[in-house]
Amino acid sequence: MENQEKQHKRRVRYSGTHPKSYKEKYKEHNPEKYADTIERVIQKGGTPAGMHISICVKEILDFLQIKPGMTGLDATLGYGGHTKVMLQCLEGQGHIYALDVDPIESAKTKERLEKQGFGEDVLTVRLQNFADIDLVTKDTGKKFDFVLADLGVSSMQIDNPDRGFSYKVDGPLDLRMNPLKGTSAAERLKEVTQEELVGMLIENADEPYAEEIAATVMKWFKKGKEIETTRQMKEVIEEALVYVPKAEREEAVKKSCARTFQALRIDVNSEFEVLYSFLEKLPDVLAPNARVAILTFHSGEDRLVKRSFKQLQDAGIYREICKNVIRPSAEECARNSRAKSTKMRWAIRA
Repeated sequence: MENQEKQHKRRVRYSGTHPKSYKEKYKEHNPEKYADTIERVIQKGGTPAGMHISICVKEILDFLQIKPGMTGLDATLGYGGHTKVMLQCLEGQGHIYALDVDPIESAKTKERLEKQGFGEDVLTVRLQNFADIDLVTKDTGKKFDFVLADLGVSSMQIDNPDRGFSYKVDGPLDLRMNPLKGTSAAERLKEVTQEELVGMLIENADEPYAEEIAATVMKWFKKGKEIETTRQMKEVIEEALVYVPKAEREEAVKKSCARTFQALRIDVNSEFEVLYSFLEKLPDVLAPNARVAILTFHSGEDRLVKRSFKQLQDAGIYREICKNVIRPSAEECARNSRAKSTKMRWAIRA
């Protein structure tokens, strides 16, 4: 009998206990299976890749006072952390409608919550922008007893380089909440004039080097150089800030990158227009004495929310609004560094 030698198959090389690639962080993508790993990351003040740590949970629940039988709205589903704790308050009686424009993450969240026992009898997930909250009450005929809107970008989006929300890992300069619709940030840069880009950077992010960054973007385009990736956008900013003293430059570039990406994201997703529409329609979807909590993450958003609440209180539509902004505790900020810029405001319908 002829002996057949078995073909040796080389095993896949293990890349180490601290893989650098997002896609290699397999443990962090499966939190239920690797709870100890997840907890270690969180204890160090980090957010595990592919996850999102909900902010101001206690403050939100203390204010909303959710009781069984109520109908509520989570205007920004995301990873579903806030939705889950609000569903637990309902104790299986009542219903929450949850909105999200991200078809990728909302499908994952819906499946995750279903596996945890929150099916369609208590939770309805709609792929919809929260600017269109009026369509929910139009379709269901129900007004809400409580509403939550968390205006932050989910960590799953920030951490995934394919989405282009962060300059820390190279990826396409996209920044769309729904990558299947609209114009990417890379395409948007090609459309705007230098003056418009300066305005975008100042209005959306208070960028002190707006003039220099906009001029460098235009210089790149005139030379035929592409700005298609997050790394290229960072290189533009590094070039724009080359005159900053060397000792200060690294930190200045880091902060300008964060602000520039924020400004582009707000523009690409029309975030201020969406928020304005949401705030305008909000009173009409609320039941009498309904409670609303909104989390904001930069001054432009907070100003819009504060102004809307004050105007509507003066008009007698809200019977009470928060006098002072609520911030996460020092302990929460230490545990979750992404909580540091959070502001919470609330209002109660008349």
